[in-house]
Amino acid sequence: MKQRGRHRRKRRGQALRATLAGTALALTAAATLISTSQATGGDDPGALTPLTSSAETGKLQLHENLVSGKTLDTLTANMGGNVGVHGVLQSANHPMRDRDQCAGTETGALPVEPEASRAYCWDSGDATTQKWLPQSVTTSGDADDDGKWGEDRVILAGWTHNDHKAGELPEDTGLARIAFIDANDPDDLKYRWVLLVAPLSGGADFGAVRSHLGGMVWYQDKLIVTAKNGAEHDNALFVFDMRRILRASVDSSAIGKVSGGYSAKGYQYVLPAIGSYNLTGGACTASHDDAVPCFASVSLDRTSTPDSLVANEWFSSGGTQPARLWRYHYSTASDRTGLLGTGAGGLVDADEAYETKAVGVQGALSHRADGASTPDWYLGQAPGSRGTHGTLWRQNTSGAAAARCTADQSHACWGQHTESLSYWTETGELWTLTEWAANKDNAWEPTAIPERVLYAVPLSSVNGSLD
Repeated sequence: MKQRGRHRRKRRGQALRATLAGTALALTAAATLISTSQATGGDDPGALTPLTSSAETGKLQLHENLVSGKTLDTLTANMGGNVGVHGVLQSANHPMRDRDQCAGTETGALPVEPEASRAYCWDSGDATTQKWLPQSVTTSGDADDDGKWGEDRVILAGWTHNDHKAGELPEDTGLARIAFIDANDPDDLKYRWVLLVAPLSGGADFGAVRSHLGGMVWYQDKLIVTAKNGAEHDNALFVFDMRRILRASVDSSAIGKVSGGYSAKGYQYVLPAIGSYNLTGGACTASHDDAVPCFASVSLDRTSTPDSLVANEWFSSGGTQPARLWRYHYSTASDRTGLLGTGAGGLVDADEAYETKAVGVQGALSHRADGASTPDWYLGQAPGSRGTHGTLWRQNTSGAAAARCTADQSHACWGQHTESLSYWTETGELWTLTEWAANKDNAWEPTAIPERVLYAVPLSSVNGSLD
């Protein structure tokens, strides 16, 4: 029976790959996670360098691939219809801890300058797990400029499974889940997990999406997330429809259709992918900036015209390799809400691109101040060792600036190992979160409560702290 089970899983995996290859949603067995090495946060990266040649911008071109509406409707109907964001929040079962309830190691990960205006820590089991890493954040402030999705204020936090073991590749590695956080009461945040999946067999089944989730943007009714980093992976971004949150009917360790209904490995809710964007230049290369880039993170810029998705690549904090920053405008067509603007043949061209000498950039945000002719870029530069603060640079085509907060005038004032950035326009807050970082040998160092915290800082405070 055990041998037969392996054959079933093998056939199921072959069907999954074959189906998603047809829509450029090919999934992989594992996620290559961003690591950090030896950043000090002390080197001024100077001004951004615009990239204007077609040879450079052509490497950033995407192709849009959408799953058929019939497939999505079939899966939605089979699983009982859309639960909705509000429905997920109503069943939130994980409380977040306010700053005064966080452990010292958690609050120690907060920025030194400027100080966080709000900070929250995860439920105990999620705060200490080695198997999942918090990677990205977006909010209902991205989704709608009034800051709400319907009647709710919502924060989404993306986590990636990271159960690497010597000599084996666990089936769970690379799974992606999102914490739907009910933020209606700032003194009582709570969340529910939703597993990311992709439709199979014309909507009769679904399989797991394996994504790094280094960055994500919830814009209008769509959620765009980064796909797996690595040269063997062609997909750059996955797309999900926030109107298609579905409920699993069977509680088991399986993912997909099972006897009696649908199972999501114990999760009550799933969010099926509706499409992807792949780089037309082929698989990305994460080793240098002369090839097709790997997406490390994404965020939203509401100050561009039209609104745009901005992206960055990542290179080791211990190196000197410059990294690229670029943007794609969103579509303004009424029947393409939340999707990127496409040209002939579903192609998406980058509208603007720069090169930065800041190294170890884990998250990037573009924001144009009132009256400014060009945007400022806020870059979260990761520290090189665990327990060390990073740097938040404000960089533009004129130069760079960051806070100084220590006796030696170090720029290492930002949070410890912060990930993606998100700006909540309505409140003026910059949101980010920290992960539990590996040591220099990429080995885990268990502690009672690791350095994981979700926090916000007013963007005005960031600008006011700059040297």
